[in-house]
Formats: sequence, C-alpha cells, structure tokens
Amino acid sequence: MAPTGVSRRWQTRPMSHASAGAAPYDPLRPYAPLYPDVVRAGSLRGALQAEADRAGYGLVIGTHRVPSWQLVAARVRDEDGGRWANVAMDVRLRSFRIGCRAGDAARTLRGGTADPADAVGALHSWIRGDRVDELAARWPFMLARGEDHGGGGEDAVAVRWARLRDSVAWGPDGELQALVEAAFAEPRLRALSPGTSLSWLHFGRGPVPPPRHDLPMAMPAGDGRYRVRTPDGRVREAAGTAGAVALLLSLLPDGTAAPR
Repeated sequence: MAPTGVSRRWQTRPMSHASAGAAPYDPLRPYAPLYPDVVRAGSLRGALQAEADRAGYGLVIGTHRVPSWQLVAARVRDEDGGRWANVAMDVRLRSFRIGCRAGDAARTLRGGTADPADAVGALHSWIRGDRVDELAARWPFMLARGEDHGGGGEDAVAVRWARLRDSVAWGPDGELQALVEAAFAEPRLRALSPGTSLSWLHFGRGPVPPPRHDLPMAMPAGDGRYRVRTPDGRVREAAGTAGAVALLLSLLPDGTAAPR
C-alpha cells in the first residue's frame, strides 16, 4: 500500500513559476476555496489515496508524470498497464474530473463528481476491469465517450469557447482555467475565437485561429499574476484575472467586433 502522505521531495520542489528570491509558487492556491480537503492532504494524490485506504480498495494512487502537476493531478493504472486513468480538479466548480483509457483507444470514459469517495470508487471499478456499461451504471456521473457532446446550432466561435473551457477544466493549471473563465465572461473577448499555446490564451477574429498578432494575449505568471502581451510585442504584468482581463480589453484595437 502506498503511503497516504505526500513525498517530501514534492513538498519542497521549487515550482517553475517562482521568481528568484521569492517563495515557491503554490499550485494548490487557485483550488483552495473549492478543495480545502485536498489542500489539507497536501496534494490531490494524498487526498484520493486516503479515500482509497478508508474504503479498503487496495488501490494505489500515483502522481502525475509531469513534475509541475504532481500536487494537483493524479493517475492510476492496472498491473499490466492496459488500463489507466487521470484525475484533475476543475477550478470553476468543485468537480474531480476523471478520464479513463484502455490500450491505444481514445478516452473511453470521462466524468466528474464533487465527492472524492465516489471518484475513487469509479477509479477502482475501472482498474479492476469493469466493463464500460457496468461502470457507467454504477457511477452515473461517468459518461461513455461521445455521450456528453453539446447540441447543434451553435456558431463556430461558441463551439471553440465550449471546447476550450472543457479542455482547460481537465488540466491541472488552475490559473489558466481561471483566466479562460474570466475572459469568457467578457462579451468583447467572448466574441473573439480563442485558443491556447504554451499556456498563452490568444484570440483570433475568424472562427478558426491562427491568432492575430494585432490582438493581445495573456498567460499565468504564477502566484496569482498574469503576463499580457501587447499587440506591439511588449509584455506587461497584471494582478489577478480581473486585472489581466481589464488589460486585455484596454489593448483591443478600436472596432474589434464579433466575427461574422
């Protein structure tokens, strides 16, 4: 059985967002309001492992392969490596987001729940070999791939926003999730077509970017701050998502309108 505590080397590892001489960036900070139990456990892996131990599943919760995601994401796999699953936290609302895969197939099941005990139960069912229909029947928040698509009739920009919001919600970067949500809340930015590249949130005027270099873009800088690239290539900093979005709006060219 894996220990329920967090490895000391992950507690002390400096994060890449930290600047020289500053305290290391805490990747759990954006999640603290919605996930106090995970913060108390010291990592998502630690919180889920404690639930698995209490349930007596004999399930070993592993850390994510990406070092900077070790505290905010987790993964499990069976002994043969034929089945595995990743878990992340949604920064918009309390939801442990689970993606289950088998072999070379694309994601077979995915879903989310606010209860870590239910999340661990679904992971246990998947790893022990339950069929997709069996797992979905026992854990209704898990959906077979293709069952959770949106309806038709949405324009291409709205679809891109929906896909981006869903995509970042599955990732472990809470500050990027928060930035995307704050930008989506602003009508002038929501009218533009969004995308991300290397943690930069960028925009285009057409339904399918590439990004327009006469439009600003933003990315997390760590510790609740954001970098905003101006249309002339300069990089400025802003505090919080509100500051980043305000700066983005101030840098939009006059007459920036919704794509048609």
